[in-house]
This record gives sequence, C-alpha cells and structure tokens, in this order.
Amino acid sequence: MAASTAQVLSLYRKLMKESNKFPSYNYRTYALRRVQDAFRANRSVEDPKMVEQLLNQGRDNLDMIRRQVGLPHTHTHTHTHTGSCKNKVIPARTKVF
Repeated sequence: MAASTAQVLSLYRKLMKESNKFPSYNYRTYALRRVQDAFRANRSVEDPKMVEQLLNQGRDNLDMIRRQVGLPHTHTHTHTHTGSCKNKVIPARTKVF
C-alpha cells in the first residue's frame, strides 16, 4: 500500500504531540527537534517503498516515545540536606608514592 500525504502528516502530528508530553525540558526539546529534523531530511523521498519503510520506522519511534513518556522518572534527583556537617570526621589525605 502506498503511503498517502495524509498518513505522513498524521504520523508527524502524533510524534509531535507525544514528544511534547515529556516532563523534562531537555528530553522534550530533543524529541521535538529529532522529529522535525527527520521529517525535513526525508521530505524529498518519493520512492513508495522507501516512504513506507520510513513510515514504519516512524511508527516504531512513536511506540518508543509513548513507552518512554509513560515511565516514572525516578532518575531525577532532588537534593535534600539532612543532618549537620558538624562533628563529621574527615580522613586525612595520605601521600602515595
């Protein structure tokens, strides 16, 4: 089946919408930029087989983005200081020759 312009635009919109759901600014802007760059780079592709292959690749990327957006972001670190620095023993440096 040959891909239509409507299918390509629909995939583009879905990728942009899902990429915009990343809570982290860095991930969000990276994903949005990658989607835009990929579509711009392949704008002139006319071979139906290649277009279909690129659409399948885009659908796979959409699934990956949906999985990534749905993950809890446990890697973010919020610094909380508990306790005092007083009374902490700091070992002396030893020279190693």
